Amino acid sequence: MLRTATCGQLSLNNLGETVTLSGWVQKSRDLGGMTFIDLRDRYGLTQLVFNMDDNSELCQQARQLGREFVIQVSGTVIERTNKNLKIPTGEIEIKTTTLQILNAAKLPPFLIEDDTDGGDELRMRYRYLDLRRNPVRNNLVLRHKMAQAIRRYLDELNFIEVETPVLIKSTPEGARDFVVPSRMNPGEFYALPQSPQTFKQLLMVSGFDRYFQIVKCFRDEDLRADRQPEFTQIDCEMSFIEQEDILITFEGLVRTLFKEIMGIDLPEVPRMQYADAMRLYGSDKPDTRFGMQFVELNDLVKGKGFGVFDSAELVIGINAKGAASYTRKQLDELTDFIKRPQIGATGLIYARFNEDGSIKSSVDKFFDEPALQEWAKAFGGEKGDLFLIMAGTKDKVRKQMNELRLEMGNRLGLRDKNKFAALWVVDFPLLEWDEESGRYHAMHHPFTSPKPEDIAMLDSQPGEVRANAYDMVINGTEIGGGSIRIHDRELQSLMFKHLGFSPEEAQHQFGFLLDAFEYGAPPHGGIAFGFDRLSSIFAGLDSIRDVIAFPKNNSGRDVMIDSPSAIDQKQMDELSIRSTVK
Repeated sequence: MLRTATCGQLSLNNLGETVTLSGWVQKSRDLGGMTFIDLRDRYGLTQLVFNMDDNSELCQQARQLGREFVIQVSGTVIERTNKNLKIPTGEIEIKTTTLQILNAAKLPPFLIEDDTDGGDELRMRYRYLDLRRNPVRNNLVLRHKMAQAIRRYLDELNFIEVETPVLIKSTPEGARDFVVPSRMNPGEFYALPQSPQTFKQLLMVSGFDRYFQIVKCFRDEDLRADRQPEFTQIDCEMSFIEQEDILITFEGLVRTLFKEIMGIDLPEVPRMQYADAMRLYGSDKPDTRFGMQFVELNDLVKGKGFGVFDSAELVIGINAKGAASYTRKQLDELTDFIKRPQIGATGLIYARFNEDGSIKSSVDKFFDEPALQEWAKAFGGEKGDLFLIMAGTKDKVRKQMNELRLEMGNRLGLRDKNKFAALWVVDFPLLEWDEESGRYHAMHHPFTSPKPEDIAMLDSQPGEVRANAYDMVINGTEIGGGSIRIHDRELQSLMFKHLGFSPEEAQHQFGFLLDAFEYGAPPHGGIAFGFDRLSSIFAGLDSIRDVIAFPKNNSGRDVMIDSPSAIDQKQMDELSIRSTVK
């Protein structure tokens, strides 16, 4: 070993010991007769001291060291006179007797410190340097600890970790596949799995009644802060269970992670119907760290001569507690916010509940004081509150109000990253109508089981059929979702029919699964957690990039290794493919 201790290990208990350390030069300070070097490794920092009076040649050598030089030193552990109690090794230093440069380093393109001067693209270009920074490294250590805790929890419940194939068959539904040409089968392609869905169901057919896998998945989607083309799932499946068993088992997993990793006793996770989530929050992943639930106002505001309300299918509002002091400029900012193309609202109505008990609104021309007082009752309003109101078609205005609610939560400091609120959302619709294709699509995936009592409506009212499906939401982010699966051929064939598959198409795409169901498939169900998203919530991050060692940028590129990239013509010929891109 090139070291006898790490840079985060030594303390006053080691005084007088001769030690050897190896690591990177964090910084150096030349004080004339003495030179101090902060030596860094993954475990921490240790101060090295070089004294001109003791060894001038060694001190001169130390003065030549630059940032990020890799060095090995030996010396004696002594007590520091100027202690730094902010770090574990801050009471000692190494009186250095030997120094060896293991590798010199160019000046890094950004500061390798907790607060760096490097922008996102620069840090991704030199990701191997960015990973030396404490915040990024700590995120990956956190992720590692979470993975170990997950494995321990599931192993204790008799789950078996099974690896499933990465080169599979491309199937419709869901996001776009990444495809891989086959050299040995010209003109044919593998797909990278969007999830191990059919394989984990086949494992249930095989009798592996409790499966899990921390697995890479791939989706060719447009990217954002919480998406990457390759991502990691905690993928789980169980046989001979009902929905309640899944919820109890994996609520236990999440609560265990909060306790072991964060030291937080997460309370019992409440449950909410999908229909209530949409009605009260306009989202199937509501942030329940704060209230501000939607209030429906149709009965109070329609028929008063205000065309915006009278022509709307739904008028809803939220009560921003304590925000009546908002200025006209701030209210205009909110109006501009909801008018952005991403949200698409046309306007915002407001009413202030003033401290003198009066209410002032932007529609006083149409609503007198007694009418506005009725608004206040509906909102549960108090003096100092601000009521924000929008109108439109039901689905659209609820989604728009959801964005405004989250924005107000941010502005009022209600979305504290150190506060956690978990929620089960249950009873999703089985199908959703797609205007572009003119047919129904599975809201989750084609293998989700309908509620048994709703199966009869598949032919007559497919849009009303509920799924045996559930999502776990933490702080307004969906971190896991799953369902009870279909496990018999007849019902699965019926589902494919309602999704627009002909019997021939269903057999071609999913015949292996349909055939397996004829050999004694048990009732089963499962869930998959987004491990990257869950890790980012634990780390207090908005983006999943910094819990991934080597992430892609928003264009799906790895700018460090310059991928994706063109391949040479010889490889193209071997794969029997031709590019039409010029």
